[in-house]
Formats: sequence, structure tokens, C-alpha cells
Amino acid sequence: MNVDFLIIGQGLAGSLLAWELMQRGCTVLITDNGKENASQVAAGLINPITGMRMVKTDDIDTLLPAAKMLYAELARFFQQPFYIEKPMLRIFRNVSECHYGLKRSNTADYHPYLNDNKLGIVPIDHLQTPLGYLEQKQTGYLLTCPLLKCLKDFFIANNTYQGAVFNYQDLQLTPDLRWHNLNPKMIIFCEGYLAMQNPWFSWLPFQPAKGEILTLQYPTFLPDKILNYGQWLIPLNNQHIRVGATFDRNHINLQPTVTGKNSLLKELQVISPSLSTATLISHQAHIRPCTLDKQPFIGHHPHHKKLAIFNGFGAKGSLYIPWYSKLFADSLLNNTPPPCPIARHYETHFSGYPFKLR
Repeated sequence: MNVDFLIIGQGLAGSLLAWELMQRGCTVLITDNGKENASQVAAGLINPITGMRMVKTDDIDTLLPAAKMLYAELARFFQQPFYIEKPMLRIFRNVSECHYGLKRSNTADYHPYLNDNKLGIVPIDHLQTPLGYLEQKQTGYLLTCPLLKCLKDFFIANNTYQGAVFNYQDLQLTPDLRWHNLNPKMIIFCEGYLAMQNPWFSWLPFQPAKGEILTLQYPTFLPDKILNYGQWLIPLNNQHIRVGATFDRNHINLQPTVTGKNSLLKELQVISPSLSTATLISHQAHIRPCTLDKQPFIGHHPHHKKLAIFNGFGAKGSLYIPWYSKLFADSLLNNTPPPCPIARHYETHFSGYPFKLR
């Protein structure tokens, strides 16, 4: 069986790249081991202004419209919404954050992402906001699990999905690329943090980070807005909320911990003591595929040009992947340099550099 692209991993990166290539007439097979991936656990949060200094994400004016456009396209196709746009209250925790909030509210480039461009001081029921807050707009979250389920069903219906564990030793590189009975023109690895075990791409400088997320049921009224207080809170239907997320570089495993749970609950109760009576519904953990330079890993293996990687989107995958999947599809089909090419790490991380490309 011949296909243009074999994609390994049906997380958000693999799924959206497969969708993009199929829309362009390519033949694709996507294979996945069926285990829960980081995309299914992630909150799918999209926030143009982040960090303690409230800095606008690089290229946000390009990334955000591309993400909204793709998620709207998928919503029309599958006849259900996936991206929920909802304003965000940035609750200040210290004087420094107030300072940056005031600075951003007076900066024209930030006005498209700030509601009324002024600091909030009016008290909000059931929330502790002694230092005030700033309301952000063009924020929201992606319903990743329903989206990935719809895409999986679509791939199955089009005979482009195979549930299987991809064993690296089963891959034949010469004289032709072959995996079992499949002859792909190219293989693209979208494995998340598992790429650290990939024999062709494990040299890339990943910096994985474990994250834990809670789902709670609460008895109290809260504003129908995302809350950002160092952690985040997303209001769901039926008085359920998701709260997260921890950031742990030292314990790279999939086990939820009492320490992580207590940390999230403690910070939550600082901004809303009434939530101390909330009931824990679920506690999840997974590993973000973060990178050393905070940029994705996209491109071809330096020696095996038919092997490629599309990975390393970290905590901003819902925002980044739609745009980068289009750019990478352009690169693959036009034989042009990829965006965020992994070639930037050849000299510092690839054994045997310098080398002659084949």
C-alpha cells in the first residue's frame, strides 16, 4: 500500500496536520497506540497575553485568526462547536502585576485583547480581588477531546487511521521506506514527549514538563469567565470547573499526585475561599512536550530526509498548531524550508555535525 504521508500520533499535532494534508489532496495514514495523550488532558487554553509581565504572544495577530478559522471550519464540517471563546479575568497577585496591567492597558498594540483597556476595581462576588484585575478578550479554550474523537472517526471512515503501536525496529529505511505492508513517501512523527525515545529525533533538546489538572463540582456562583491568577480556572457546564495546571520538570511521569492536587486547591482557595467545599470529580496528569528554546520542532532528519518531526508545541498547542500545520504542509508539498526548522539545533545537539546532507 502506497501513501504520501504516514503520521505517527493522533494528538492535536498529528490530527490537524493530517487534516490539512488531506484537504490538499494528499493520501495519509495516521497511526496511534490508542493511549491517552497530552492533548486529551490539556485544557486547550488560548490566551494572547501571558506571563507575569503580561506579554503579547509573538505573532499572535497571525496565529489567533488562523486558529479561529480552522476550528470554525471543523465546527461546520462536524456540526458541533470545538472552540469556546470566553473572556478572561486576570486577577493581580502583587503590585508588580498591577504595574504591568496598567502599562498594557495604556499600550495601543494590546487594546484588541483587553476589554475597555482599564483596570477593574469593582468587587466580584465570591472572588478575592484586593489588587484589582484586568479583563482580557479574544481568549477561550478548545474542546480537545470531542475534536480528537470527531477527527478519529473521520479518519476511520476514510480508511486513513490504524490503531497500532509503532515499533521503531519495524521501520525499513532502505532501499525504500517501508513499515509493514505500507510504503509511505514520508513519515512524520507527532509523538509528543515520546519523541524523546525516538532513535532519529531523541537528540533534540526537549524540556518536558508534567502538568496536573483537576475537575471540580462547586456549589457557588462564579462569573462565566476564565480566571487567571497564576493558575487558571475554566467554568464548564453544570457547575463544573477545570483548574490547573502544575508545572513540574523533575518528575516526568503520568501519575497524579497528592502534592499537585493540594497545590492547585490551595491557590484556588486564595482567590475564592468558598470553593473549599468543591467536590473533586477527576484528577489528571500528563506531560507537555516543551522545548529548550520555547519553539516547536519542525523539519526533516539531517540524514534521513524522508523522516520528519512535527512536535514541541508545549502548552500552546491549541494556538500554534493550526498555523504551523499550514506552513509545514506548504513546506512538504513545495519542498521549501519548514517553519521553526530543527536545523537550528544541528550544530549544538546532533552528533557528527558538521556533515554532508544526503
